[in-house]
Amino acid sequence: MRVVIAEDLFLLRDGLVRMLEAYDFEIAAAVDNGPALSRALAELEPDVAVVDVRLPPSFSDEGLQCALHARAERPGLPVLVLSQHVEQLYARELLADDRGGVGYLLKDRVFDAEQFVDAVRRVSAGGTAMDPQVIQQLLSRRSKDAPMGALTSREKEVMELMAQGRSNAAIAAQLFVTERAVAKHTSNIFGKLELPPSDDDNRRVLAVLAYLDRD
Repeated sequence: MRVVIAEDLFLLRDGLVRMLEAYDFEIAAAVDNGPALSRALAELEPDVAVVDVRLPPSFSDEGLQCALHARAERPGLPVLVLSQHVEQLYARELLADDRGGVGYLLKDRVFDAEQFVDAVRRVSAGGTAMDPQVIQQLLSRRSKDAPMGALTSREKEVMELMAQGRSNAAIAAQLFVTERAVAKHTSNIFGKLELPPSDDDNRRVLAVLAYLDRD
């Protein structure tokens, strides 16, 4: 599996290269700025990109913008954002792409190599890898367009816990119901929000985005 890495800090970039190589990934390129990332994504066509949000020369959201542009040029290009920051506008645009193959992890919450490698593999396979704190920070942005009114009171409770990044097992424990009941509620939520069949992790993210956009 071929990976492009974009990280401006040398020690972290070198560490990512060594770690992924130890797990048999091929590093197609490891770059430290936005223009180099754009070239690498266009010319090398990697299986997945691991991208920091803030890259030179602007040190704003250049990495994320490069990733979005690359996905527009090559639909479905798997992108795992690894950052200290949640850039809300572009993060929402990335996560709202129903083709999957997206992830957003916070650097200070990646606690071991296997956790990170699992996220890279999941995203490269078209799935989703989300840090719950990213979802929580996105809760601050809402609009009035999402079709949340069709959900029952119990489904809204499940939706709120899902937005906190909780698993079905954790939701079941919180609501004192069975995991089967939670699975049924989530299936109903997906149906009412008209989310097409896809990887369940990706549909959870899309459902959460609908929740974020409620009144």
